[in-house]
Amino acid sequence: MTTHSSTPSPCSLAAAHIVEGYARVVRTEGATVWLEPVQTTSCGGCVSASMCSSKGLGSIANRIEARRFRLEHPDGAELKVGERVVVGVDDSALIKASLIAYAMPLASALTLAGLSQCAEADDATTMMLTFAGLLVGLIAMRIGARRLRARGELTPRFLRRDNSDDTHRIA
Repeated sequence: MTTHSSTPSPCSLAAAHIVEGYARVVRTEGATVWLEPVQTTSCGGCVSASMCSSKGLGSIANRIEARRFRLEHPDGAELKVGERVVVGVDDSALIKASLIAYAMPLASALTLAGLSQCAEADDATTMMLTFAGLLVGLIAMRIGARRLRARGELTPRFLRRDNSDDTHRIA
């Protein structure tokens, strides 16, 4: 995915930076299209390519089909099966999601561990409180993720058709 600056749309006055990605239309159902992410050429040249989970190395959760997502037809655009499109997510929403997913559980676990140490608790109590803090953080993470999802902040938005190269088109 690449980050581009763009002018905010009238519907979204907030963000000016969008993280873009390519997707391919795999199905249309009335006003809804189903997309799946397109693996870009940068995946093959990446230093971490052998360890990357985005390639779908056989696990069910990482298969391309499992990564399909739906998108409402934007502004009545007539998208066809096989067509490549550019979708985007506001970069501040990705930062929020990262903080919720990683920082919240870590911060709650370390906070309870630190409080336990300040109270001069023994090692077993500190370990249990650290684990309890992790569980509290995971619950808070789940609540935060639901809020982001309910507000639609992480929902990809249709930006434009990918007309850069017709060889990408799948018939």
